[in-house]
Parts: sequence; C-alpha cells; structure tokens
Amino acid sequence: ESNDVPLSTPNCSSTPTVEKFFVNVEDEHPYEEDQDEIPNESENPEEVDEGDIEVGAEDPGHPNHPHKRPRTSIVWSELEAPALVGGKWKTKCKYCKKLLSVAKSGTTSHLKRHLETCVRKKITMKQQNMINFLPSNSNAGNPNSGFVSALHNGSLDMLSMREGIANWIVMHEKPFSVVEEEGFNMMLKRGIPQWTSVSRRTIKADSFKVYEAEKKKLKAILKDVDRISLTTDLWRSKPQRIEYMVLTGHFVDKEWKLQKRVLSFVHIPPPRKGKDIANCMFKCLKDWEIENKVFTVSVDNATANDSCIQIMKDTFSLSKRLICGGKLFHVRCCAHILNIMVQHGLKQVKTIIKNVHDTVDYLNGSEARMMKFAELVQQFNIKERKLILECKTRWNSTYDMLAIAIKFKEVIFRLALEDSEYVCCPSVEDWIKIEKLLGILKIFYTTTNIISGSEYPTSNVFLSEVCYIKEMLDRHAKSSDEFVRDMVKNMKERFDKYWGECNLIMAIGGILDPRVKMQVVDITFPQMFPSELVRGNILKVRDTLYELFDEYKSLYSSSTEVSGECDDGTSNDSEESLPGMSRVLEVVKSGKKTQPGKSEVDMYFEEEYIEEGKFDILKWWKQKSAKYRILSKIAADVLAIPITTVASEATFSAGSRVIDPYRASLLPETVQMLICTGDWTRSTFGVKRKNKDVEDDQPKEIIIPIP
Repeated sequence: ESNDVPLSTPNCSSTPTVEKFFVNVEDEHPYEEDQDEIPNESENPEEVDEGDIEVGAEDPGHPNHPHKRPRTSIVWSELEAPALVGGKWKTKCKYCKKLLSVAKSGTTSHLKRHLETCVRKKITMKQQNMINFLPSNSNAGNPNSGFVSALHNGSLDMLSMREGIANWIVMHEKPFSVVEEEGFNMMLKRGIPQWTSVSRRTIKADSFKVYEAEKKKLKAILKDVDRISLTTDLWRSKPQRIEYMVLTGHFVDKEWKLQKRVLSFVHIPPPRKGKDIANCMFKCLKDWEIENKVFTVSVDNATANDSCIQIMKDTFSLSKRLICGGKLFHVRCCAHILNIMVQHGLKQVKTIIKNVHDTVDYLNGSEARMMKFAELVQQFNIKERKLILECKTRWNSTYDMLAIAIKFKEVIFRLALEDSEYVCCPSVEDWIKIEKLLGILKIFYTTTNIISGSEYPTSNVFLSEVCYIKEMLDRHAKSSDEFVRDMVKNMKERFDKYWGECNLIMAIGGILDPRVKMQVVDITFPQMFPSELVRGNILKVRDTLYELFDEYKSLYSSSTEVSGECDDGTSNDSEESLPGMSRVLEVVKSGKKTQPGKSEVDMYFEEEYIEEGKFDILKWWKQKSAKYRILSKIAADVLAIPITTVASEATFSAGSRVIDPYRASLLPETVQMLICTGDWTRSTFGVKRKNKDVEDDQPKEIIIPIP
C-alpha cells in the first residue's frame, strides 16, 4: 500500500455506498414484481393526489416516460428511474429492490405507500441515524478537538477511519498488529459493513502521518510561546539494552493553561557524557525552533547532567539568550533530592523494613496462612482489609506497607506464637521504631505527592513545602530519642547539601503568589537559613525579581506599552490619538491617578489581595495581565517551571509498556513516534492516561479473604 496517500480526503469516499453492501433475496430475481403494489388502473381519478401527478411523457400513451421533464415528487429520490420491463414501465425501490408499476395517470400515491411500509428503508434509516451521530459526552474526549465522523450520508471514508485507528493505537499504546486480529475486524465489520481490513504496515505508516501532522500543530503552538522550561532524563530499555533521552517542554499557553508536551524521545548512544546529552538537546531544540526560548532546564543530580547544564549555559551565554545571566537556568529535581534524603534515613532501619516485607510475603505465600491470618483479623476486630507488599524501587510504597502493617501488629504477634515456621516477625522494639519512623516519613510522603503528582502544581507552592520539611528535620534533630536523632541527622545532611543555598526559582515562584508576595520569604527563610544569612538571602531574591523585571521590560518594550507608570488595566487607545495638552486633559477627565516612579513590581506589592473563592493563580494573573503587562509575562514563565523531572520519568513508564519483550525490535524512530504522538494526541483529545505501570515497579496490594 502506498504511503503517499493522505490520511483523509474531504467530501469524497473511496468506498462503495451502503446500499451496495445490503444483499436482498429479491436481487436474485430482479424481474419478479410485487403484484400487491400495482395500483388499480381503473382507480377513481378523484382520489389521486394532484401533487403526485407527473405529466409530459415523450410517449403520448404514457405520462412518465424517462426522457421527459424531471419528475417533481419527492418519492423519486428513493426510487430508480422508470424503465421498460416486459413492455411495461417499472421502477425499483432503492432499499428492498422490489419492482413497482408506474401508473399511466402519473400518480405516485402507491409508491409513497410502499416507502412508508418498506422494512428495508426503516432498517437503513435507523443505521444511518446511528452512524451519523457525533458523541458529545465526556467519554468521547474533548468535544472541541476537531473530531469528525468517517461516515457521511451512509458512505465510509476509509482513509479517515484509518486515521482514527492510528490515533487510537498511539493514544492507548496498542500494538500495530491489533488491526490484523480477527475479532477486531469482525467487530468493525459488524458495525460498519463497508470496513476493509488493513495490515499492520499500513497502520504503522498512518501512525507516522499522524505524528507529522501533530508535530506541525505543536510547532505552531510553540511559535506563540515566549519562554519554555524543559525537563530531561535518561532511561535504559531492558528489552533493547539501549538508552533513551526524553525531553519535555512546560509552558503556559495563550489561554493561561499550564501545558506539558514530550518533545523528543531519542536513542542516545554511549558514552552518554555531559557533552553528548547537551548535543542531543541542542539538536532537538533546533528541530523545534525553540533554541532561543529556553528559560530553565530541570534535571536530577547525576554528574553528567551537571556537566550538560554547564555546557548549555556557556553556549547560550555566547548569544546572550539566558535570563538574569543564567541564575535561574539550572533547576535541580526536588523529588530526586527528597528521595535521596529518605533513602539515607532508611538505611538505619533497613533490617526492620525487611522483616515487615518478609512477613507480608510469607502470609501471601500460602492460602492456608492467609486464611488463618484472616480469622485472627476478625477476632481482633480490625477493620483494615488489605496488606501492601512494597516495591523496592519506590520508598513511598515502603511507607504504605509499614502504615498498614502496623495496624496488624497484634495479629502478627499471635501468628508468630502459633506458627513455628514464621521466623521473621518484628519485635516489640521494632514496632516502636516503625511508629516513630512513620511520623517522619508521613511529611515526606505528603510533600512528594504534592510536588510529584501527574497534574503537577505551579512553582508557587514549592518553597512552603520545602520549608515544612526543614522545620520537621530541625525539630526532630533535637529529639531526646537517639534513634530519631540519628535517622534525621542523615536526612538533614542531604537537605543542607542541596538546599543550603538560596533557591531563587522557588522563592520568586512563591513571591508571585498574590496571597503571600514577599511575606513568603519573610516567613520561610528564617526557618531555612542561619540567622546571619536570612537578610542577605531576602535581598538577593528581591534584587533578582527586579532584575528579571528590567530584562523583560527591555525585551517587550517594543510590543507592549511600558513606562514608569502603571495604569489600572483600562484601555487608553483613545488617548494615543490625542496630541499634547488634549491628551493630558483626557487623562484628567478620566479620573486616572498617576503614580510616578513606581514599577509594576512595586504596584503588585502594594495591591491588596481580595479573597474570591477557590484560588487559581493562573486565572488571577490572566485577569491582571492588562494591569501588569510585564510582570504577568514573568509570572507565566516562572509558574510553568517544573521543580521535578517527574514529567519525564512518567514518560519512561510509557516506554516500558511500548517496548515490552515482544516489541524489542522496534526501531528508535518508531519508539519516538509512538511515545511523542501518544502524548500529543492525549492532549489534543483531552484523554488522561491511566496508570498502567510495569508490574515490577508497583507495590502489590493483597486482599485479606474475609467474607
């Protein structure tokens, strides 16, 4: 099959019409007429519907000769043109194919009666009403996504149908071979008789066409974006034994909606040093034509990433593309830092955690043991009905396992007394330590869920959450309990290593929250830094914000009216057309108050925030964008900065599903097409990807068999 054919052809169809697929038994005997439908030739003329009479046949003996002027009755749109059959004029119903006599008088009343009772017509009309219906409910995706039915007036646009199937395959990570399965084709054939099966190679080519079309759309969107923040990470595919680099873009669109798109998912060959990663990123940025729009790059704490960021900063500095001299360019992954902190703390209790893990695994290893456990749970009147077996690659699953297991500690003690084979039971002292551990882990658990959610938050929330952790660590570092002090000590060392210096991104993001403004640093910095550094760090943040404003002011002064004064957001188009004194008088008449020497930042700090229901920071800045023309642009760019690489890591979960052991031969170009197009089409059609993580990467939930 040719790959040069476009995916859809408007206003035409390459397939036959619906009626050609309906086979009627009468078709085998086309000249068997239905005698019941032949009108009485001696019919009373007074009973004839005058509107149904057709006159002017070429043959004087017959008024309905086909070569005379067109027949005007609407019934002829559903009947074939009259033809001589056995010396008599006949017509045929387009639905049931029955032959009907054409009356000499020209009346069509008997033809109308046939169409009203024709069973085949009713079936066809019912099918056509169903296939032409466009769903508008939430299950159909975004109603404004441009979805168009592949069926038009009963005809199937096969190319449009293939395009829809290609979208479905990439959107839901289906294999190309699904289109060759018998059940798939039986299902489509039953619903759409015109459906013709296609091969996996054809649908693969169609998927690449969808990829190119969606890429073109995304490029058009990015042209209207002034600044874009990036996250990147590396991932090794076990089935293919090669590494990929993912690059994800984050930005606020024209409608002030936070957007995330996978820009590339490419194979990166060894040695994968910093310069190799940087070259790969530059190539991607060049391809998307956004090399002059990069605001920040978020990475984890790998050494190669530090080297990559330094190379990129040096390169961008040569062309003066960096904002604030690159102070904000490098963003360290907050979730990765939290993970390092927790893992260092858990080293002290790894034996206890292993005992709990082995206990749950031991119970789940035998139906008899689980039944005995269920009986004891009922005896102790415990309401919990499940256990969690941790996933060792995720510390938060360790928290889930311990938080549930501690509810069953009495049951586990009883089981240890009655079962001589059970030797991994945690001691009383172990359970006490677990309880103390949970009190600390809960704060990390909550914070990680906030900043690493699939619908990640804007950057204004990060500073307060990190400060919350710092307060907890400082409090427990002074605990009288030696076990708690030692565990927190390891965590605190890691916190000070990564967040011992002032984090400008988190601070500016917090300041741009109109509910707190500068108060967020006034409150949090004394908790996060030594007293002698607090004042200096607050001034550093404030100066950086003003520096950022001045740079944006110079960048947008040509396209946006900017002066040392800020108006109230009302239009002044009429003033611009008035010269000299007339313009001054117009300002006076309007009652507008000028505030010389005050920038938008000063005005923002002085404005009082008014509570208006549920707070949406992007909505607030959208409403204030006329008043704060420059500062609102800064807010859009800063609030879109991701403080974690979770968005990129989530793509690896999709990669694990796309490149399973049965698809290890996929070319890297095909993998990129599937990953990127899947992400783009889900965004286009408003589809949220369900969490279908690889089994080895998920905690196991064990249901206790209690009736």
